[in-house]
Parts: sequence; C-alpha cells; structure tokens
Amino acid sequence: MPTPARVRADACPGVFAPHDAADGPLARVRLPGGTISAARLRALADAAEACGDGDLHLTSRGNVQLRGVTRPGLAERLTDAGLLPSPSHERVRNVLASPLSGLRGGLADVRGLAAALDLALCAAPELAGLPGRFLFAFDDGRGDVAGEGADVCWRATGPDEGTLLLAGGDTGRRVARADAVAALIDVALEFGRVRGTAWRVAELDDPAWRGTPVPRAGVEVPAGLIERDDGGLAAGVVPRFGQLSAGQARALAEFGTALVTPWKSVVLPDVPADVFERLGFGAEALGTTACIGRPGCAKSRADVRADAVFQPGLRAHFSGCERRCGKPSQSHVDVVAEADGYRVDGRWVPLDEVKGML
Repeated sequence: MPTPARVRADACPGVFAPHDAADGPLARVRLPGGTISAARLRALADAAEACGDGDLHLTSRGNVQLRGVTRPGLAERLTDAGLLPSPSHERVRNVLASPLSGLRGGLADVRGLAAALDLALCAAPELAGLPGRFLFAFDDGRGDVAGEGADVCWRATGPDEGTLLLAGGDTGRRVARADAVAALIDVALEFGRVRGTAWRVAELDDPAWRGTPVPRAGVEVPAGLIERDDGGLAAGVVPRFGQLSAGQARALAEFGTALVTPWKSVVLPDVPADVFERLGFGAEALGTTACIGRPGCAKSRADVRADAVFQPGLRAHFSGCERRCGKPSQSHVDVVAEADGYRVDGRWVPLDEVKGML
C-alpha cells in the first residue's frame, strides 16, 4: 500500500533554510556518500564553534547538523570550504553509500559514485525542486544502505553490475555500474514529473513505482579497528548519541578523509593501530540512540539523553515524542517519553523502572 501523500510544504532544513528548534536555528549540511575531507571536517568544526553550539551532530542519512546557529556567517564559511557547491540544490543532495566499500567486503566498489551523482544532480536545474527527503543510495552488495529507506538505490550484484531498487523493492531492472549514476538521475527526473504532492517514492500509488520487497540484511555498525582487505587498518568511531565536539572532529581530521555513516558513526579509512589511544573516544559499538530531547526540542517531554540506558547488547532508541526523530531503521526497542515515564515497546513504564525493564 502506498503511503499517503503529504499535504503540507516540505520544510526539510538546510543551511539557507534552517529549522527553528528550541535551542536555536538548526542547519543541516549534506555530505553525499558521507565523505568529508580533513580540511572540510576542520571547517565544519570551526563553523560549529563560530556560529553554533560547538558540536557536530551526525544524522541517520550520513549528514551533519549544526545546532544553535545564532551567529552569522555559516553559509559563507561552508561555501568557502566547498561544502555548498550549489545553493539551489543544497537540500536535495541526500546520497548514501556503503561506508566500508572498497575497504572490506562487498561485491563492488561504489566509492566515487556518490560524488559523481552529486555532480550530475547539481547540474540538473529541474532536480533542485526535489523534496528534501528524497534519498539516493549506492549499496555495494552487502545490503547495508539498501535497507535505509532510499527512494532509489543501485545495489551491486557483482563487481560491474547491479539491480535498481525503488523504495526498497527490487524492480528487476539490471544496471551496469558504469550506468548507475545516470539510472538514478533518470528516476529522480521522472519522479519530479509525476510526484504531485508526494515527497517519497513510497507515496506514489502507481504500481510501476514498486518492486519486489527485499529482505533486510542485518547491519553491524562498524566499530573499533577494522582490518581492510588489503591488510591495512580502518576504524569505526562511534561517538555517544552521534555527537562530536569541535575538538573531537579536529582529532578525527588528523587521520585524513572521514566517512559519516547512516548509523551516526564515522569510518576512518586509513589509520594506525593506536588510533583509539590517540583519539580517546569512540572505540565501542553503542546500541542506544536518542533524539535531541529537552532542552533542544520544545516538543520533547523529557531529557531523553539523560534518561537513556546503555547496556551491552541493548539496541534501543529513546524519543521525546511520537515523532521518534533519528530512530534507527534496524530493529530496536522503542522507548517514547510520556508523563512521568516512558512507553517501552507500547507498555508504559515509570521512569525509575525503565533501566530495570531494559
């Protein structure tokens, strides 16, 4: 069944059109494929300190948000750093790519495809009108980002070929890796012509836009030292709640290019064995996530980050309200704030019993 189409305007935040949060304007910076160079990561850290709350907040689409942007100059800083290549397209540059592609595992190397799609996207004036929630993805065959709800995804079936997915369904259409970018752009153009008020492919009622559902692959968030296929080392850095201080971001930049994942973590592709001793944070996989909660969000009923429970093996998401912002796409315990407690997978639990229940 298609999802009902939207009746209100798309208000997905960007840099030029930030969201008014309780802690001040929130600006979202798109990083196609999650890739960010060391220089640009330092520029983001500088911008967070100069214009915002001093932190980088990672998102479930491999992007970065700056909160509390109450001081001027953000757009100029990001433009100078090359992070805003097309002001007209800034909110539609939403592209995921398998973070470990070309490093470990996978059927194909999708590195470079996100950047190529970004260039093609920004070169098409009509695609500036895409909804800010439309999502592209390149999956290297392991199934990690194919399960993240992309509107259109190229998923590898071999080193040089793949299949086209629409809203997570396999269309049966086979596409060579060399043609993957053009195929995704064609889908986006056609969606723009037929979408009406829809924001997402899943909201279209035309059966031509649906494929055969694909079983979700289990995803383990890359964490700790990762042995690359070539014998070198990468690292999966998992900051608590996906939040990096400007100082932590600069520490990551010391190791070169970084990859922000859809799981609010960072992959460093090339590191020495003592990387975590030098960083001092982020070596463990943390299964608990949370929205920003109070005081950052006026809709939140609780300071969910203060109440969140971290336990080995626990995968839970704490939400301040029914919107469940930032919830992971993987299976998890659903914990939603209510008066004097939380609703845990639908059952109300007093606050002082939440830890014992989980």
